[in-house]
Amino acid sequence: MKKIKVGILGFGTVGQGTVKTLIDNREEITMRSGTDIEIKKIAVKHLNKSRAISLPSHLFTDDPYEVVNDHEIDIVAELIGGIEPAYSLIRKALENGKNVVTANKEVIARFGRELLPLAAEKRVDLYFEGAVGGGIPIIRPLKVCLAGNKIYSIVGVVNATTNYILTKMAEEQWTYEEALKDAQLKGYAEADPSYDVEGLDPAYKIAILASIAFNSRVDVDKIYREGISAISPIDIIYADELGYVIKLLAIAKEENGALSIRVHPALVKKHHPLASVRGVNNAILVHGSSVGRVMFFGEGAGSLPTGSAVVGDIIDIARNINFNCTGRISCTCFREREQKDIGDIITRYYIRMKVVDKPGVLAAIATCFGEEQVSIASVVQKRRVNTSAEIVWITHPSRESSIRQALARIERLPVVEEISLLLRVEE
Repeated sequence: MKKIKVGILGFGTVGQGTVKTLIDNREEITMRSGTDIEIKKIAVKHLNKSRAISLPSHLFTDDPYEVVNDHEIDIVAELIGGIEPAYSLIRKALENGKNVVTANKEVIARFGRELLPLAAEKRVDLYFEGAVGGGIPIIRPLKVCLAGNKIYSIVGVVNATTNYILTKMAEEQWTYEEALKDAQLKGYAEADPSYDVEGLDPAYKIAILASIAFNSRVDVDKIYREGISAISPIDIIYADELGYVIKLLAIAKEENGALSIRVHPALVKKHHPLASVRGVNNAILVHGSSVGRVMFFGEGAGSLPTGSAVVGDIIDIARNINFNCTGRISCTCFREREQKDIGDIITRYYIRMKVVDKPGVLAAIATCFGEEQVSIASVVQKRRVNTSAEIVWITHPSRESSIRQALARIERLPVVEEISLLLRVEE
């Protein structure tokens, strides 16, 4: 039986989950891959750091180039994260003719367009199942199982941190600050949570999914991004009363040949498949021309779930090495599509505002909406605070630019004290 040697870059959360999966399930992995997969070298930042998994000291090195330049290593698993040195190490490994597995969403989202063609040129594999959705299989289904479909849309809850926070706000009536602190204590959120709560993490993920689904290059910097920090417990309550829950959604749709890609909190109906995704779970809903709607659900992050995805890629590449067919799945981003500006999207909206509590206010506001071609589906006065009243508006489908223009006019009305929150409503 041929022996496949693996080098691992990084031995943090995902690296340890990968190694544990390879060791604990070695017999099954050997049978399924048809080969003996051996860990040859692990690059770490600190050699003397104590670790939960005990391994022979000769496996470790603090020089990552010792891994990517080792002629005996067949597969390099990059599990460092971040742009550098991860990008340079992946590129060097590919240039050296090594197959690469990575869980690095930033590198794939920003540099996949150059790394995937390089892998094809060198006739090696570059797989990245662990970059999106943790242990949820989604990259390979899009590339292979659903390849015969025209994909209409992908909508997902793809960030565990924000979904945990919103779940706690809904179920425990916590404030955003209370839920964030709890997430940090449990290890679900970093000390600086902005990468998650401001939507950058899901923006990288939806960029990857959209590029595969729509065979198009996606500029992650053009993706509209909005976080959850402005959401208050009262919005959770109002959404519930209206029959909705609030989720941070990553959305990619093809509309008349252009791509609408965005990340923002949104109201979704309680019976919507994504409404029941709780805690640190993720879910991705794909709408295809032949398959209809299918949803992929599971743990979206963590040591073992993401390690599971990495090991799955390693097994697949080991099979390809055995049959001398690496490099057969290359980049499919052969189109250049326009990415729509957020102002051009059309959807429904939830708008909460504080106004002076006196006659004629609703009429004045409704006039501004009407003159900007925004049709109102419902308006509810929710509560009074001294001489002020809180109003919630739900619109019919409207263009975002029209909503923005209407709100700019409404904000200048003397009877309007504050535009408290604008959220989109996804049906």
